Amino acid sequence: MNERDSEQVAHSLITRGYERVAHEAEADVVLLNTCSVRDMADQKALGKMGMLGRLAKDRPHVVFGFLGCMAQARGSSLLKNLPHVDLVVGTQKFHRVAEYVEELVAQKNGRASENVQHPTPNAQRPMEGRMDDPRFSIVDIAEETGSQETIRQQQLANKQATAFVSIMQGCNMHCTFCIVPQTRGQERSRSISEIVREVRQLVAQGVKEVTLLGQIVNLYGRHEFPKQEGKSPFVQLLEAVHAIDGLERLRFTSPHPIGFRDDLIEALARLPKLAEHVHLPLQSGSNKILKNMHRAYTAEKYVELVQRIRGTRDGVAITTDIIVGFPGETESDYIQTRDLVEKIQFDNAFIFRYSPRRDTPAAEMSEQVDERIKEERNQDLLAVVNESARLAGKRLIGRNVEVLCEGSSKTNPARLTGRTRTNKIVVFEGGDDLVGGMVDIMVKQANGFSLYGTPTARR
Repeated sequence: MNERDSEQVAHSLITRGYERVAHEAEADVVLLNTCSVRDMADQKALGKMGMLGRLAKDRPHVVFGFLGCMAQARGSSLLKNLPHVDLVVGTQKFHRVAEYVEELVAQKNGRASENVQHPTPNAQRPMEGRMDDPRFSIVDIAEETGSQETIRQQQLANKQATAFVSIMQGCNMHCTFCIVPQTRGQERSRSISEIVREVRQLVAQGVKEVTLLGQIVNLYGRHEFPKQEGKSPFVQLLEAVHAIDGLERLRFTSPHPIGFRDDLIEALARLPKLAEHVHLPLQSGSNKILKNMHRAYTAEKYVELVQRIRGTRDGVAITTDIIVGFPGETESDYIQTRDLVEKIQFDNAFIFRYSPRRDTPAAEMSEQVDERIKEERNQDLLAVVNESARLAGKRLIGRNVEVLCEGSSKTNPARLTGRTRTNKIVVFEGGDDLVGGMVDIMVKQANGFSLYGTPTARR
C-alpha cells in the first residue's frame, strides 16, 4: 500500500512537470513516505530526514516533507523537532501533495528572488500554522477518487506489467498492537464500478497483473454494499475484475482470517485468474496471545482455514505475518507458535519483534517482553521459516513455471526477473522483448527465496 501511495504522489508531481532524479542531493523536492507499524520504521524515517538536514544548509530552496502514517500520527511535532522540514501530510491527503509542494516551491523561490541571504529553514514556514487543516482529517474516500485518475492519466512506465489498485481505506478491527485505525481511519470502500474502470484503464496500457489493496482487503464494502446471491461485496468485486478482458492475473492483500467465508473459498477454486497465493496473517500460534491481540480467531481455526485454502487448487502458496515477543508471551506461548509454523510449512513469512506503539492497548500491557528474548525468538523462528521456504523452492526444481516478466533484476541488471503465480521471484536470462510478457521458465536452481531458470517458451 505504501508503494502505491508513493506512486500516486510521484505521478501527481510528474504531471506538473517535475522529473525524477537519482539522488536526493540533486533534488528540489525530497519527500519521505513513512510507515508507523513498528518503531524501527519511525526511527529510520527520522534518521533519514535528520541526515537530509545537511542538504538544507547548502540548498535552502529545497522542499523537505514527511508523508504517510508517521506524519499522521506525529503531526506538528515533526516540524518542531526537525527545523528544515517544510511539509507534513497525513494518509488521507496524498492527492493534495503536489498542490502543497507547488505552494512551498513558489514561496521559497520568491524569498530567494528577494536576495534573502541564507534564510533559516524555519523562516516563514507556511504550513506550520495549519497543521490541523484537512490534510490530517480522515476523509470520505470519494475525495480521493480524483487522485486515482491522476495516476493513470500519466503514461505508465514502459512495459509495466503489474499495478496496485487501492479498493478501500482504513480498518475497524482495532488489534491491540496496531496503530493503523488511528492513522488510516475507519473502513471506507470505493465502488465496484470505479475500481473496474481503473483496472480496465491499466489493462489497456499493458498491465497484465493487478493487486487489490486494503488494510483488511477481504472485508471490502461490508458496511456500504449489500450481499448479492450469498456473495460478499469482496467476492462480487473479484468477479467483476476477473471478467475484464486482457487481465491475466489477479491478487489481493492483506486479508484477515475472519474475512475468509465460504463464498471467498469457493471463489479461489473457480476464478482461474486469481493467483495461487494467499498472504494470511497469523500473528501468533497461542490462543491466549491471539485473544490479547483481539485477533478474533483461534490457532485451530487458522489451521482449518489453511487446509481449506490449500484444498481449492494444487500448489497454493501460503505466506504470513507473525509477531514474537507480544506482551505476556511466555516460552510456552512462543513454542506453540513455533510448532504451528513447523506444522503449516509456510512458503514464506515476515517475522516481527513486537514494537510498542503509542496510544495502543498493548503498549500499556504489563509483562512486556525483554528485547533480548524477542531477538532470540525472532532468529529461531526465522530459521524455521527459511527451511520451509527452501523446501518450497526445491520442489520446483526441474519444473516449468509461468513467470510474468517485470524487467531487469535489481541485483543483476544483465538478467531479467519476474514472479510465478505463487509469488516466487524467478531470475533468468533473456532479451528486453520478454519484459511485460508471460514466459515459461524451467527452474534449474533454488537459492534462498529466489529461483533461477531458463526460458522455454513465451506466451
